[in-house]
Amino acid sequence: MQYPLELTFKFWALAPQITIVDSQGNLVFYVKQKLFKLKEAITIFADLERTRPLYDIKADRIIDFSARYNFTDSNGREIGAVKRRGLRSLWRARYDIFDGDTSNLNIQEKNPWIKVADSLFAEIPVLGMFTGYVFNPVYLVSRTDGTVVMRLEKIPAFLSRRFIIKAVDQLSDREEEQVLLSLMMMLLLERNRG
Repeated sequence: MQYPLELTFKFWALAPQITIVDSQGNLVFYVKQKLFKLKEAITIFADLERTRPLYDIKADRIIDFSARYNFTDSNGREIGAVKRRGLRSLWRARYDIFDGDTSNLNIQEKNPWIKVADSLFAEIPVLGMFTGYVFNPVYLVSRTDGTVVMRLEKIPAFLSRRFIIKAVDQLSDREEEQVLLSLMMMLLLERNRG
């Protein structure tokens, strides 16, 4: 991967759609979430036409705050999973990334006060439209020993939701797949925050 990666949510769409491009502007992934699914199932594609599926993300249960989202490749091989840390995630977003049943990586929101300030600022008439410029969340992916390996941050923007993923430390190819899929799923779940 050519880092940094840029993730952009399509603004005028009913179903959430994300395009991910590398530093050279080449499309890496395209994600379109289906609406009205009781049990979340997302397919990640290599092209905008959705002809080359790369990965599938499937929830292990119907609409649940702490569901586990399992990743498989196009051949059905298990890659890993991500799971929100339940009630601990209400204040500060926290997710565990799994390889089988073990969790060696996690995602954590750097500053939970940003979403509080964003919510309050959004309620002010006219000024609330500019929250995308002022309050921008940052998420850190780290190992269990606290070593940060990747960083996801929102780019200040008026109408669009754009994020940058920066590699901070070395990851194996399998860990990189797990982290990128986890970050995409987390953004789909946390898109209302900031």
